[in-house]
Amino acid sequence: MTSLTSRQASASSPPAQPKVNEVVGVPAGIGATARRARADAYDAWLARLLPARPGVALLAVGGLGRRQCAPYGDLDLVLVHSGVAGIDDLAAELWYPIWDAGLRLDHSVRTVAEALSVAQDDVKVATGLLDARLVAGDLELADTLIHSAIDHWRRTAVRQLGPLRESTAARWQAHGELAFLLEGDLKEAAGGLRDIGILRAIAIAGITDALRPAVHAAHLRLLDTRDALHQQLGRRVDRLLAQERAGVAALLGLRQSPPGGADPASGEPDGSPSGLDTAPRGPQPDAEARRPQAVPTPREPEGDGDALLRRMAGDARTVSHALDDAFRAADRLRSGRRRGADGRPLRRPVARDVVEHDGELVLARTAIGARPDPNLSLRVAAAAAVTGLPIARATCEWLATYCPPLPTPWSAEARAALTTLLGAGAGLLPAWETCDRYGLIDGWLPEWTRLRSLPQHNPVHRFTLDRHLVQTAFEASRHTRDVDRPDLLLLGAFLHDIGKGLPGDHSTVGAPIAETIATRMGLPAAEAKLIGTLVRLHLLLPEVATRRDLADPVTIAGVAEAIGDSTTLDLLHALARADAAATGPGAWSQWKGRLIAELVARVRTTLDTGAVPEPPAPDPALVAGPLPVVHLTGDRVAVAAADRRGLLATVAGCLALHRLEVLAADASTVDGRALVECRVQPRYGLPPEPVALSSDLRRAVGGDVSVTQRLRGRALAARGAGAEPRVVWHRDAATDAVLLELRAADAAGLLYRVTSALDTAGAQVRAARIATLGGDVVDVFYLVGGWPSDAERTRLEAAVLAAV
Repeated sequence: MTSLTSRQASASSPPAQPKVNEVVGVPAGIGATARRARADAYDAWLARLLPARPGVALLAVGGLGRRQCAPYGDLDLVLVHSGVAGIDDLAAELWYPIWDAGLRLDHSVRTVAEALSVAQDDVKVATGLLDARLVAGDLELADTLIHSAIDHWRRTAVRQLGPLRESTAARWQAHGELAFLLEGDLKEAAGGLRDIGILRAIAIAGITDALRPAVHAAHLRLLDTRDALHQQLGRRVDRLLAQERAGVAALLGLRQSPPGGADPASGEPDGSPSGLDTAPRGPQPDAEARRPQAVPTPREPEGDGDALLRRMAGDARTVSHALDDAFRAADRLRSGRRRGADGRPLRRPVARDVVEHDGELVLARTAIGARPDPNLSLRVAAAAAVTGLPIARATCEWLATYCPPLPTPWSAEARAALTTLLGAGAGLLPAWETCDRYGLIDGWLPEWTRLRSLPQHNPVHRFTLDRHLVQTAFEASRHTRDVDRPDLLLLGAFLHDIGKGLPGDHSTVGAPIAETIATRMGLPAAEAKLIGTLVRLHLLLPEVATRRDLADPVTIAGVAEAIGDSTTLDLLHALARADAAATGPGAWSQWKGRLIAELVARVRTTLDTGAVPEPPAPDPALVAGPLPVVHLTGDRVAVAAADRRGLLATVAGCLALHRLEVLAADASTVDGRALVECRVQPRYGLPPEPVALSSDLRRAVGGDVSVTQRLRGRALAARGAGAEPRVVWHRDAATDAVLLELRAADAAGLLYRVTSALDTAGAQVRAARIATLGGDVVDVFYLVGGWPSDAERTRLEAAVLAAV
């Protein structure tokens, strides 16, 4: 750290410069100059608050100490004293005006000895004091603490970095990796601003040159991004949400050309599960919509949120890589090199041409001296993934420089190394990231450049596309014992979304790309074709399971025909589970898992026997005894009542009244009884009281008007927002019904409103399937009858859309 200087004079702002805090007079703005100006303004204001007292000094740490103040950041202050009397009253005179100004304050009052004692026991305090800077007061006292803190850190850093690394790993586990998150925390996530502080501490300790120019540049860009985020929202926020990216990008000068169409990587549902037929999509635009429109006035391009996300990913990777290197350097200092009896560092062979040396993987001397093997980089990566050991930086650089490209087609050895890498489990992720850092992945897979840090515009996804693909392979490794061809499962999982980022349905677009890659890797034609099939059909099972009636023979026959054999079925089942786990918590549930398992079982029976299984018989408890019948068991709600129109709507409304989401609904008529069975889950909080729910259901299906009015008033009060809803028709997808698919924003009571509208319009619903995708739903209704008339379908669409 440089020697302490006296407090900087306040920098005056231009008259038109907006203020973040009018009391303090802190200027807004983005960039290093604005951050220093904010630090100057805080310095001047705080200096006026501190009464002149000998033996007292006010030090800034954190962002103010580094003169990197965010527009709405905290103030981290230490009031240091030499044991003067009345220090508590003096502190109160300082802290209360800060709170009154609406500023968030992290403060402490300590002597030099107390501050160093706390730093001895708390590594966070020790590293925080490295940023200490005098704001006002006793210069000599402040100098004593600052230089003592630096000296203490340099003497104890190697020992304290162990606990610091543990706490850092816990933070990473909680906040994830900024480079791969679609909505990451700029400060706390791995590769964020907090990690740069650790790099600075390691550099001050002299362990390694952690603050290289690339890290410094990444640091400045991340600070600028946080400045823009604060300025965009007018408050302190460190997590960059998807809806804020475009505005932040615009403030940073990252502009895009006017959009020319839908985002190809959006992942929006295509309209029907893969392999099932669909009809034309509803009515065509009216004449007014087709009429030529006036040319709009050109407007300023919007911010390019995707460019911002890619830039953040690159910066976060730079920071993460630097910190990994720094921690390993510290580990070597702390543990020392392991040496043999001859005093030379130990070298342990771990794979062909790969040895462990000093806790890292390096190349065997024979591999360096011989003619480079094109498969060598894959073998090193596989060894790193299996052993969990990092690849030495010099080894990565040598491989990137001297390892020749893989031949076309690949050798069996190269394919085996890739399979080992993809199936290594937890070791895959760090090994893959290291290889990507040095450009080795691009040599194996030229398509990777397009996929790297590609955003996925879907609220269900948590990772960028590149990490999602690797994560899916990692998740698939948990299911390799469930399939006949684990190697094809791993490769299919890795390539399943290869078509994202290109125009069209990514499953359809990605299939030939994946087949081409598999052929280039040397797979036989039949296996390469199977990889293409896995990519094309990877959404088939989850979409059919959640949007179709699994008791309908047409559904099962259609899936069986699309898949063709049990080997492919097992691979798709494992891939569906891996894909959902890699996507995020919103992509999977126990209910969805049970539905997919039920679908797989029925399709397997059809593939094995050639006969579609019979639909399950109605629950005997519903078809006997006095009416009404209400059964509540776990996530199942079953109701039987006298046959009448609107029963499904009544049940759906009553469930919405009790804050239950309907996942699936079946309606049928048996011997004059109307049967409704629903699978439900709480919309939020705990499940409703069963007695109250049962009582309301009995009264409602019995025609109690008071319950109906109560549920209508509440359910109709909460409607969704967002993009315009759509209706899609599916013909020939059911035995005795036509399917109406509604895509709309999710909202409480939506199913009640739609089923009521369908009932009023004269449509009989025999089944419904509800799929929630983030804030949207895809609801499918099985309408009895063919509904062949365009006019009647148009009328029904209008009724449904009006209810939404």
